[in-house]
Amino acid sequence: MGNYAELWKRLGVDLKRHDKLCEVLPEIYSSVYLNQEDRPEGMNYFNMVISEIHGLRIEELDKERAKGRKVVGTFCVFVPDEVILALDAISIGLCAGSEFWVQSGETVMPKNMCPLIKAFMGAATDATCPYYLSTDLIVGETTCDGKKKAWEIMKDKKDIYVMDLPQMKREKDILHWKEEILAFIDRMEKLTGNKLTVEKLKAGIKLCNEKRRALKRLNDLRKNKPSPISGLDCLLITQIAFYDDPKRFIENTNKLCDELEERVKSGKIKNNKKRILVTGTPMAVPNWKLHSLIESLDAEVVLEESCTGSRYFENEVSEEGDTIEELAYNIAKRYMKINCACFTPNEGRAEDIVRYSKEYKVDGVIDYCLSFCHTYAVEHRSLKKVLEENNIPILRIETDYSNEDAGQLTTRIEAFLEMI
Repeated sequence: MGNYAELWKRLGVDLKRHDKLCEVLPEIYSSVYLNQEDRPEGMNYFNMVISEIHGLRIEELDKERAKGRKVVGTFCVFVPDEVILALDAISIGLCAGSEFWVQSGETVMPKNMCPLIKAFMGAATDATCPYYLSTDLIVGETTCDGKKKAWEIMKDKKDIYVMDLPQMKREKDILHWKEEILAFIDRMEKLTGNKLTVEKLKAGIKLCNEKRRALKRLNDLRKNKPSPISGLDCLLITQIAFYDDPKRFIENTNKLCDELEERVKSGKIKNNKKRILVTGTPMAVPNWKLHSLIESLDAEVVLEESCTGSRYFENEVSEEGDTIEELAYNIAKRYMKINCACFTPNEGRAEDIVRYSKEYKVDGVIDYCLSFCHTYAVEHRSLKKVLEENNIPILRIETDYSNEDAGQLTTRIEAFLEMI
């Protein structure tokens, strides 16, 4: 990473603590990613993005803000990027995947709280994440009780806007979400000073659909047996999708897919690894723990049914419509198809996993749950019942961001692979 100390200082970064964070990430990334054999050349772009994670992209955001553009930070796939992009703002998915921030988060949140929430609160309060410090607005949502209370604490430090996500999927709930999107449009117009038009909103929808298509193309290639790319690399690409420049990301993801298609045609990739689908809670940068453990064994992750996976790219928003209201309804319909555990009932998630298991020729499913994530923990029982009825082996993993349980988890995963 280049020398960005002056930029970080101007943003208000705690440089001493930030140096400690920057010492850890390259070592972790090198041991997890760069030691993989026969990686596609197209991954070099994504290596560069990670190597410049707090440098080049932060510099780009700083330059755009100097021109008057606004940066909007988000934590959830329910926040509609279509609206943010349509009003010429920049959407950034904020990091929350590091053990580094958990201790700071525990100064303002209970210890028996999901590590993702503790991590993003720690990053927000200890001034070590330049992405937080680059945002003009943070958009929260009501996907879990922990987040809802976190926004109340965070508003003392940042400008927070919270979208009220309904907890059911009836037509009246879709209409409610449409009204929330319209209210968000109004908030974004005030933030940016720009006026939304039908043409601008259609352009935002088109760009987001193109990104979804690129990710869908990438993940469809994993249906090949064996997969032409590791699960670790695909997880990384999806994580980067949340904060990279969308057009540049689409271009480089499609270039990688071109290379992977040639790999498949060559028939040179040969292995008999067990094919694993990972489902459950999202994995924010730099949470690569579970994939690293699985792929250190005789297995490959071929899909993530999660918010850092299929829920992010499945289903497009219809571009048909002549008014902002019609397009807002289209956006609402697409986002309400996301099968998050916050919904009741949520049978669609199990149905998706059964369908994906067939499409991706899956040998087994690992249901990944972050500690104290109650909605996903409770949902395991019904998920297990459906998968067992369909003769799909399932293993439940509950963990946090630390590596203290890595040995134990490896033993459990190894036993699961032997069993299937």
